Amino acid sequence: MNQSDFVAVFTQLKQILTPYAASLDCIKDTGDDYYLNSRHIMKNKKALFFAAVNIKKRYVSFHLMPVYVFPELLDTLSPQLKKRMQGKSCFNFTRLEKLHLDELSALTSAGYRKYQDSGYVP
Repeated sequence: MNQSDFVAVFTQLKQILTPYAASLDCIKDTGDDYYLNSRHIMKNKKALFFAAVNIKKRYVSFHLMPVYVFPELLDTLSPQLKKRMQGKSCFNFTRLEKLHLDELSALTSAGYRKYQDSGYVP
């Protein structure tokens, strides 16, 4: 895979997150890093992380903190997407399939709703 392939993957994953940017704080928005925090301040005086997409050396990472905070969101995860998981809230891709995009979009939406229900986002 070359870097331009990763840029295409990054762009598609970033599009999942951009609808939420209006009610979140965009911390980074560069050609290889997009990072959103909630405005909820935790006990450590830092904002609660929501999601990010970044281009790494060998893959593109999609981080979604709601699945860490609410692990039950992963209960219905497809085996195809589960294979892409690295750690508790990160998914790595070298290429994307429509199934990945659709499922990540739904998972992000469900995570945002969980954050809303908990008062972390408006």
